[in-house]
Amino acid sequence: MRRSFLVASTGALLATATVLTYAGPAPAQVFGGHNSNAPVNFDAGRIEVQDRADRVVLSGDVRVEQAGLVLNSARMTVAYNSSNGIQVDRIDASGGVTIRKGGDTAKGNTAIYDLDRRLITLVGNVTLTQGSNRLSGGRAIVDLASGRSTIDGRSSGAVPGTTESSSGRVSGTFTVPQRTDQ
Repeated sequence: MRRSFLVASTGALLATATVLTYAGPAPAQVFGGHNSNAPVNFDAGRIEVQDRADRVVLSGDVRVEQAGLVLNSARMTVAYNSSNGIQVDRIDASGGVTIRKGGDTAKGNTAIYDLDRRLITLVGNVTLTQGSNRLSGGRAIVDLASGRSTIDGRSSGAVPGTTESSSGRVSGTFTVPQRTDQ
């Protein structure tokens, strides 16, 4: 089953400042210039609409797509506002979360996509891949407006039963252009 939602930014939540504290963040550029106002299309093995709670619970190989950004996971909860038509506010994903757009990929145990703030937060065994460049850590915050991502080594919010690096460090590999000897 497929269903589209028209997403509208409210701007009211943007006035609320959020202070994020990191221990040694590693910035990266992924998913820049994403259109968070584009329709959100999804399909899943099972969809449960919870009208009184203004949410939809999707399970079974869930796929959500918005303007070329594809989010896959085992389960997602879509929170929406129905006061002025249906507007998606937030998507919570769990179970092998993968986000792709173009050649960029982000993976983690869980993810929260806040459409109003245009932020995706991934937690647990996080990897960001861009071509052959790769960063790994415990948590990543992806700003879809700027394309800037920040990764830290925090491993809080892990899914029970998964293994994570306890080092609290960020690691990565960057490709270097091949140079001829001079």
